[in-house]
Amino acid sequence: MHTRIAFAVAVAPVLVLVAGLPFVNHIDPVVFGLPFLLVWIVGWVMATPIFLGVAYLIVRGANDRSSSGGGL
Repeated sequence: MHTRIAFAVAVAPVLVLVAGLPFVNHIDPVVFGLPFLLVWIVGWVMATPIFLGVAYLIVRGANDRSSSGGGL
């Protein structure tokens, strides 16, 4: 169960980045002098490690709980 949640968290940035492109592909809104599409792409690329870190913590927490506690 935790693996599916972690997978969904890890895949979310990719899906939002790709699926959101048709909706944000406009030049008119400008952020810091850049088209909003570029800001969208850079923002999600920068947010992806956060999502991957959360997925890692979910999987690691599930593995820690399922282990018997003996070992390294």
